Amino acid sequence: MNNSPVIFILDAGGTGFKFSAVQDAREIIEPFTIPSAAPTLEEVLQKLITGFHECEKRCGCKATAISFCFPGPADYPNGIIGDLPNLPTFRGGVPLKQVLENEFHVPVFINNDGDLFAYGEALSGLLPQVNKTLEEQGNPKRYKNLFGVTLGTGFGGGIVINKVLLNGDNSAGGEIWCSRNCLYPDTIAEDSVSIRAVRRVYAREAGITFDDAPQPYDIFKIAQGEQQGNKEAALKAWDELTTVLADVLCNGLRFTDGIVVIGGGLSGAWPVFMPMLIRKMNEPYRVNGNAIPRMETEAFNLLDADDLKRFTAKSGKMVKVPFSEQEVWYDPSKRVGVGVTTLGTSSAVAVGAYAFAMEQLSL
Repeated sequence: MNNSPVIFILDAGGTGFKFSAVQDAREIIEPFTIPSAAPTLEEVLQKLITGFHECEKRCGCKATAISFCFPGPADYPNGIIGDLPNLPTFRGGVPLKQVLENEFHVPVFINNDGDLFAYGEALSGLLPQVNKTLEEQGNPKRYKNLFGVTLGTGFGGGIVINKVLLNGDNSAGGEIWCSRNCLYPDTIAEDSVSIRAVRRVYAREAGITFDDAPQPYDIFKIAQGEQQGNKEAALKAWDELTTVLADVLCNGLRFTDGIVVIGGGLSGAWPVFMPMLIRKMNEPYRVNGNAIPRMETEAFNLLDADDLKRFTAKSGKMVKVPFSEQEVWYDPSKRVGVGVTTLGTSSAVAVGAYAFAMEQLSL
């Protein structure tokens, strides 16, 4: 009999609550979703309670702890949810942690979805995969830092430094959604990096109403030439998204200097937007006719075979130590890699939530 801790997991969004249970860093039940919409706070809370009780039934045991992501703003350490745009019944501050601890009598941990996504990919996803590839190529370089972003209904982010999740003193570490929009400075980055943004730009360029605009998956297919539609409008939609995304990533990489992983519902469109994104991240600034590097590092597309080969290739040389016969290794190349989730966004969140709970429980 497996006596390892069982952690109940929730990936909460504005439209649905997705529940799961994790033991030994793997899901032990098939995830299931309950619609989140309800007219009152009491009904929304009852949906959460019902979902976790359903987890008990499906895995046949009680939880050691409950760990999940919930939209912000929030005081995550104390488990108090603030004024949520997509869940208006939570306005005014709701002590969700205490509600669930009173019901289930186990510790409850709440965090941001972008944070838990990044944590999962740092521990079991893209980051260890990159380091494994470097090892296989005989390259001594290893990466320890990861900047995770999610592109979907909103624009989320999370930062992991040397396997430590950055929460911030105000539960606001990695909150990139409200970065300034480089295309439309009076708005935030999320207005150009989201599902609604892709549809809005397509509608504008195609001369149709927003309600008549196709969904992002269709806009991706149109941009690929695999579906009928306005291809120029589709390419423009992804172009605007990558322009703003590149600006945010470059600003973040100046601090994190590591690997970037992209998740969320829009990440599946990477064949269209990733080449645009990498090109823009490596474009220099032009000041008085002079080219100035946008970053001190060079960005590589980890999904492109040629880029991956260049990224992982061993480089550098031995240099002599003056006044001695010694030599030391010197590699002046500075590379950062950009890829998409290897675990799947929801699974990465589940792994991150499990690891976060185990860390808090000191297990």
